[in-house]
Amino acid sequence: MKEEIIIAGFGGQGVLSMGKILAYAGLMEDKEVTWMPSYGPEQRGGTANVTVIVSDERISSPIVSTFDIVVVLNQPSLEKFESKVKPGGLLIYEESTIINPPTRTDIKVHSIAAIDAANEMHNSKAFNMIVLGGLLKLKPMVSTEGVLKGLFKTLPERHHHLIPVNEQAITLGGQIIK
Repeated sequence: MKEEIIIAGFGGQGVLSMGKILAYAGLMEDKEVTWMPSYGPEQRGGTANVTVIVSDERISSPIVSTFDIVVVLNQPSLEKFESKVKPGGLLIYEESTIINPPTRTDIKVHSIAAIDAANEMHNSKAFNMIVLGGLLKLKPMVSTEGVLKGLFKTLPERHHHLIPVNEQAITLGGQIIK
């Protein structure tokens, strides 16, 4: 198993955190991983993306130009990365932020209403974990237990009390992915 993933959106949506947690989850499950963030000087509100590779075997290069999985959280990211999904690959998008949905027919396309779900949870910060839950429902490259271990590793200790909420968000994401 080897999944080459890019997650893209605006700064402040938890793009980099989602990638980091996914990478740590892979590490916790003894997988080979890379995590390569990319963002402008204005982290909040500017564009951000992160490339994550999760593999059972050694990763030859962390730099890829096409991806097995693309997760986009806004229209500019869709416009930039839809063409970068490998034929037969997977594209997931946040449905409330996309005006012109994906048009490719040679890939699998799924939408998720993560912003609405986070609002229903009364926790906008759970948005990225809802998206991650949707991704892992479709491509279970790491387990929920691995993600929870990744959360313990990446979140400051003062935020560990939020891990159960994040676990609920991951579960919810798996339930609402279309």
